[in-house]
Amino acid sequence: MADLSDLSLRDRLWYHTYRFRRVEPLPWVESGPPLSGSRVALITTAGLHLPTQPPFQKVKGGDFSYRVIPASTSPRELVCTHPSGSWDRAGVAADPNVAFPLDRLREMAERGEVGEVSPVHLSFQGSITAPLRLLRQTAPEAADLLLKEEVHVALLTPV
Repeated sequence: MADLSDLSLRDRLWYHTYRFRRVEPLPWVESGPPLSGSRVALITTAGLHLPTQPPFQKVKGGDFSYRVIPASTSPRELVCTHPSGSWDRAGVAADPNVAFPLDRLREMAERGEVGEVSPVHLSFQGSITAPLRLLRQTAPEAADLLLKEEVHVALLTPV
């Protein structure tokens, strides 16, 4: 498991001074169909996207946008433009399924462990230090998109 001591001195100091925000717990929502009958989407914070999509930007407070990744995408097609230097991308470069396990999700669908793979998946940039625009604008928009696609389960793969 990674430890803060693995980071550069600059990044360690930043984490020690950062004022993390608290979010009130969400109300409990009754579950939908069993996993074996559910449509599942992936949501990553690895800043992955198709080469034809705009890269994630290094902006103050973090890029709160997201990219839609079609289910037909091969994870090997994706590029990472997450601007934070606080995480090692070697694993994702070797196998993008580490951060975006679309191949594994397809295998689960083939085995009947999940009902089906969603036609769309989402990619965000993590390290958003000013999340208000994300909470008020982007997250509800992304949730609406997944609801329109009749997604029952969203699997978050944070980095």
